[in-house]
Amino acid sequence: MNSSRHKVISLVLACVGIVFIASASHAQARTPDGEQQFGPVVRAYLGYLRNEQEVVDDRVSRREISRTYYRRNSNRIRALREMAIKIARESHNDYLPELEAVAGDEFGTLFEKPPAAANLTVGKVYGGTFRFLGSVRSVDLFYVFARLDPYEQAEYKDKAATPVDSTGEGTAGPASDSHSRPRRVRNP
Repeated sequence: MNSSRHKVISLVLACVGIVFIASASHAQARTPDGEQQFGPVVRAYLGYLRNEQEVVDDRVSRREISRTYYRRNSNRIRALREMAIKIARESHNDYLPELEAVAGDEFGTLFEKPPAAANLTVGKVYGGTFRFLGSVRSVDLFYVFARLDPYEQAEYKDKAATPVDSTGEGTAGPASDSHSRPRRVRNP
């Protein structure tokens, strides 16, 4: 009786082991090799972009969207992916800001008063809400912005309201401890 119980337990453990190994290898097969170098947040974002591409592919196959719409959105997804990978590699941090990629004729979707594309400067904040990260040519040219989080937006507004003396330094002095917060790695 003891021997049969031992065999049943061994069989159950073997089955659980096989299922575990199979699911781990299946998960590994779904993640492209180059993405293993990133942390879970970046991998999740890249997975989200893969899923978005699948949705766009499905919609075009059902003729729900035009080829022009398909091409633009596929290129937008590609631009977001390239920028996300660039940020992750440069920062060595498992954090991505909320990214927005817009073509030159779409600036009005982000800005009330759109900046001129030719005058964009990497790292500069536009509209008090978006930091320009760079442009990505993926057939179409996309301009990629990071949305500032609410703390960064408040900090930006405070900086803009601080008077500047002749040396270029703010005259208000350092922020009090009640308004400071830990800093994270900033993107370009």
